[in-house]
Amino acid sequence: MKHATPRALDRLEPLLAKLRRLGGLKEKSRGVFYLKSKAALHFHEDPAGLFADFRTTGDWQRFAVNTADERTALLRVVAAAVAPG
Repeated sequence: MKHATPRALDRLEPLLAKLRRLGGLKEKSRGVFYLKSKAALHFHEDPAGLFADFRTTGDWQRFAVNTADERTALLRVVAAAVAPG
């Protein structure tokens, strides 16, 4: 599975904009987010669609991000993980 191309990231731009507004995440390059100094979120594409890999500690978790509901689910998980306290 390859990292998402700029064209794929264009399709995810509304989601990326929401992720940029979350406190705690820093976008080092387009679509690649860090939490503190550690890579935490990035995107992939393959024939099955678009996917996000997210981790706060430990192993990466993969999330499909092809539908509005899938994107909302990812946003909820990320927001909860980076929320202060």
